Amino acid sequence: MNNLGTIEKKASLWTLFGAFCKIGAFTIGGGYAMIPLMEKEIVDRRGWLDKETFLDVLALSQAMPGIFAVNMASNIGYRLRGVLGSVAAVLGNILLPIAIIILWATCFRYLQGNPIFEAVFKGLRPAVVALIAAPVFTMAKTAKLSWGNIWIPIVAALLIWLLRVSPILIIIAAGIGGYLYGRYLERKEGAA
Repeated sequence: MNNLGTIEKKASLWTLFGAFCKIGAFTIGGGYAMIPLMEKEIVDRRGWLDKETFLDVLALSQAMPGIFAVNMASNIGYRLRGVLGSVAAVLGNILLPIAIIILWATCFRYLQGNPIFEAVFKGLRPAVVALIAAPVFTMAKTAKLSWGNIWIPIVAALLIWLLRVSPILIIIAAGIGGYLYGRYLERKEGAA
């Protein structure tokens, strides 16, 4: 282990670029739908990060301003190869999606109203929901959520959804709460 994170294999810049090109090319549904593909490629297939470090990168990327998928690529690339790794991962992650978006934008007005085209997109919707839901369960398992602490994300989601509390306030409150709870545990261990 080094100061950039848990690394089992060092990635070349081209390999890193290629891995993120593959992730970007086959992701339908945006950044959150990309999580299972990233985890499979980065953690399971290549062993560049362990699951816990991947979860830490995920949390950091969500808290950062900007596009989630780009934040993930940037953080993973940086952990593996520093600044050049970050650049390689981000470029790999965005080049093919940008090309596909330009192609779709060019063809969209010709395909709009086409029943086959519309049926394909209606069929993709449930798949995107599943792609976004799958990492939620994986993250819950990796984060060691139990019946004792599952209430935290549920309350956070309800506060955001029902009471329209800003997610920024939820993140700040969770950070302060986690810090205070950690201090409490340290004092409890010190007293024992």
